Amino acid sequence: MKTITIDPVTRLEGHGKISIFLDDAGNVADAYLQVPELRGFEKFCVGRPVEEMPRITTRICGVCPEAHMMASAKACDAVYHVDLPRTARLLRELLYVIFFVTDHATHFYALGGPDFVMGPDAPKAQRNILGVIHKVGVEIGRQVIQLRGTCHEIIKKMGGKAVHPIGALPGGMSKGMTGEERNEILKAGKDAVEFAKFSIGLFNSLVLGNKGYVDLILSDGFTHRTYNMGLVDEKNHVNFYDGLVRVTGPEGKELAKFKPADYLEHLVEHVEPWTYLKFPVLRKVGWKGLVDGPESGIYKATPLSRLNVSEGMATPLANEEHDRMYKTLGGKPVHQTLATHWARLVELLYAAERWVELVSDPEVTGPEYRVVPDQTPDEGVGVVEAPRGTLYHHYKTDPRGILLESNLIVGTTNNNAAINLSVKKAAMSLIKGGHVDDGILNTVEMAFRAYDPCFGCATHAVGQAALDVRIFDSRSVCIHHIRR
Repeated sequence: MKTITIDPVTRLEGHGKISIFLDDAGNVADAYLQVPELRGFEKFCVGRPVEEMPRITTRICGVCPEAHMMASAKACDAVYHVDLPRTARLLRELLYVIFFVTDHATHFYALGGPDFVMGPDAPKAQRNILGVIHKVGVEIGRQVIQLRGTCHEIIKKMGGKAVHPIGALPGGMSKGMTGEERNEILKAGKDAVEFAKFSIGLFNSLVLGNKGYVDLILSDGFTHRTYNMGLVDEKNHVNFYDGLVRVTGPEGKELAKFKPADYLEHLVEHVEPWTYLKFPVLRKVGWKGLVDGPESGIYKATPLSRLNVSEGMATPLANEEHDRMYKTLGGKPVHQTLATHWARLVELLYAAERWVELVSDPEVTGPEYRVVPDQTPDEGVGVVEAPRGTLYHHYKTDPRGILLESNLIVGTTNNNAAINLSVKKAAMSLIKGGHVDDGILNTVEMAFRAYDPCFGCATHAVGQAALDVRIFDSRSVCIHHIRR
């Protein structure tokens, strides 16, 4: 049996590899995504004061530290039994949607977009942000860089740092907002709305206007019928910061809708020996292996999943794009993995519109941006939607607030099983008779890349590094295997 290894997988955060196994006829027998890093934050945070967790867990990842800060701060609120003032909630969500704008824009233009803008068969040296800028124009590249710079500068003002912010605390935020800051942020938000509208227009012309891309999106090789998960508000509209977790089945019927604190009643974490990344599945359905369908407990928690479980977007322009997407793709739910890129741009527009709504609220500059906790700490769960999926932080403390247990289920961890399904099915549809080239392998990676996975977030090295040495003879037979 021949093995094809894509190592490392490109344009992601962290490190992972794809192993594809061919049978004697040169067709795909199996394929796996392997993550060779061990997660450590759940263990080495034990023994720390829980109030430090919003500062510590942002260090998990430099790409989405805001997500960990917010989930952690919400978990701390629950640990201390704190009800936030309205101004604190506004400031937190405002910072969070600004983060979503920069993160989704980064994925479209720098990580996922090059496959569509340049084409999956383009030379490796061109499938990157520089190739995109060359194709769409320097002015557009300047706008992307400027948007990211503006967002990070605002996050720095609100959160204390542009990367690894520290502004969210148990009970609220560390600082309020002045009227002058509000006016600057409002102007930047209106610019972000125009940028999001432009990005959707670019997607319409470059992707939806290309029959080959549309056929690829709709192809069976990039389609999986799984359950979907995401946060929704009281109207079942998408919400990134707060709400209930909703799960719908492959046909779109609601399976569950639960409070974040009840997540363990609905999820169970399965473990396989060949990867350090866990496989969360729906407890009611259970682990049936790496298969999809209503009998399998595998689910997705992606931008497309959030739209699939919702009944629309909470802002007008994004809701129009939501409706247009589903009308174009034949109705809800949509199971085409590559349609996640379109859903991500709908969310980009929603985040920009919500940015303007939140900063326009008169109470955003109010003086009550934090209450000091005064209750005995014990246990709490905090949940937000990270760009890559639903993010759970769960802490248990002693009466002094010292962490006794912690559990984190990260967006990419939620999607681990689905990513494996997508990689295998894409490989099976593309690799025939042993014919493989760089363009085919990159198209296989597209199935993986649609999830915008973050392994620096979902796994993290701690302690002694694992060592796996295999020695092969001239016939590619393993004659010695050493593992530490």
